[in-house]
Amino acid sequence: MSKNPFDMSAMPGQQRAIDATTAAGRVATESAQAIAKINQQAAQELAELVQKRVSELMQTQDPRTAFEYVHAEVLQDAAKEVTQYQHQLMQILKSGNQELAAIAENLIQESKTDLIHFVNDATNNAPIGSEAYVSVFKTSFNNALQNFELIRSAMNDSYTNFEKGVESMSKLPTPKVKPSKK
Repeated sequence: MSKNPFDMSAMPGQQRAIDATTAAGRVATESAQAIAKINQQAAQELAELVQKRVSELMQTQDPRTAFEYVHAEVLQDAAKEVTQYQHQLMQILKSGNQELAAIAENLIQESKTDLIHFVNDATNNAPIGSEAYVSVFKTSFNNALQNFELIRSAMNDSYTNFEKGVESMSKLPTPKVKPSKK
């Protein structure tokens, strides 16, 4: 008697897991690419700004004027650049987090639906006289459903806390550079 070693009913669940992993990988890759792009852009802008400021600084003869210039102009520009960079970075992280949360929520919901379908099929086709086993099975099933809800809740809490952390970082006070008095 030849038996098929593959459980074909498990294939859709495995494919969903593969699809979810692929989607999560895509989100991570896109986020990394976006971060690399803003890093490259920030480095290029900083290099241009430094070159411009050094050239302007080289034209000053008085050390006090040079110090005031650096304090008033260069530091303010740097603070603005850092704030803009931080904002862009936080937007990328927040967007990626929301996509990952949606992927995870969808995967959990599909798994829950599959489990409900499996239990209904198993209990509806149970042989006569197995009511006690069916009862134990359904009790276990209800516990599993509660675990799904706990996992979903914990996942939502995790993504919400991450998002709050990102938002709180973006609300950090930016350094204020006051122009010096002449």
